[in-house]
Amino acid sequence: MFGLFSLPKLLFTAAVIAAVLYGFKWLNRRQQMQAEDQGGKPKANVGGAQRPAEAQPDIEEMVPCPDCGAYVAKGSDHRCT
Repeated sequence: MFGLFSLPKLLFTAAVIAAVLYGFKWLNRRQQMQAEDQGGKPKANVGGAQRPAEAQPDIEEMVPCPDCGAYVAKGSDHRCT
């Protein structure tokens, strides 16, 4: 009845998943180091919390529309429907 989920099978599956994740992490770090060595900018870190300053989106102030109450970018051409 419980032969489908045995402890060795679960441990092996977890080890394979961990090996694949750490392999991708190592390859990504290696590519970034090669790009820096060649004088290029490092690529944006997809999985990380920090992004380069030029990749950050501009921040716009939002104001409520006096007619419908929807928040729109300040100075934008908003038409209520």
